[in-house]
Amino acid sequence: MDLKDKICIVTGAAGGIGKGIAARYVAAGAKVAVADLRMDAAQATAAELTAMGPGSAMAVAMDVTDEDQVNAGVAAVVAAWGGVDVLVSNAGVQIVHRVEDYPFSDWKKMLAIHLDGAFLTSKACLPHMYAVGGGTIIFMGSVHSKEASPLKSAYVTAKHGLLGLARVIAKEGGPFRVRTNVICPGFVRTPLVEKQIPEQAKSLGISEAEVVSKVMLGGTVDGEFTTIEDVAEVAFLFAAFPTNALTGQSLNVSHGWNIS
Repeated sequence: MDLKDKICIVTGAAGGIGKGIAARYVAAGAKVAVADLRMDAAQATAAELTAMGPGSAMAVAMDVTDEDQVNAGVAAVVAAWGGVDVLVSNAGVQIVHRVEDYPFSDWKKMLAIHLDGAFLTSKACLPHMYAVGGGTIIFMGSVHSKEASPLKSAYVTAKHGLLGLARVIAKEGGPFRVRTNVICPGFVRTPLVEKQIPEQAKSLGISEAEVVSKVMLGGTVDGEFTTIEDVAEVAFLFAAFPTNALTGQSLNVSHGWNIS
């Protein structure tokens, strides 16, 4: 399997899991557009990855909830490199509340970033993939694509929704050799997860240590966090897999937190 000279767009790629995936792709020789809301961070990441080689990177400003920005960002990549082979819709946030306390504005924000973002970026990239006879779309789901946890109504709803969207695009894109799959990580110790620890401790009335040991890692087989590198390897597999045999699927990367 090979990504040499493949043109890839990774959203939310200035840090965390997105940056790890972008780095894995550049290491495999790909051309990677680091798409992020924070242009300064995207530029710094793109420079860092290009220096690493053997692939290269460019920065793209993109709010994935803004259709005009998404379209402009994809157009900039196509203008620079000639097309799009791989899309990784990774941009995401987390906001935790009990349902009765969940502000509707936060609910809408969560669904917009996770679901609207996946839809808009896919919509913008698909015509370019169809035009050249193939491509790959990868959504960043979660173990919460398959089961629920307290305080995460919007997140769980959005992550479940990604499975449905991926399956539809897999059906529609199949005749054009566009594959669509979902990565479902367990808890990865990124800044997004670090922020949840005190929030959940307060909401659940337990210590931060108990949030980590019981809520985040209690369901694993070994009490370990999933790593960014674990997720990036699965993203490489999905991007580089050579046939339509692997499409419309979701793969857990969770140390057994969810087994399905």
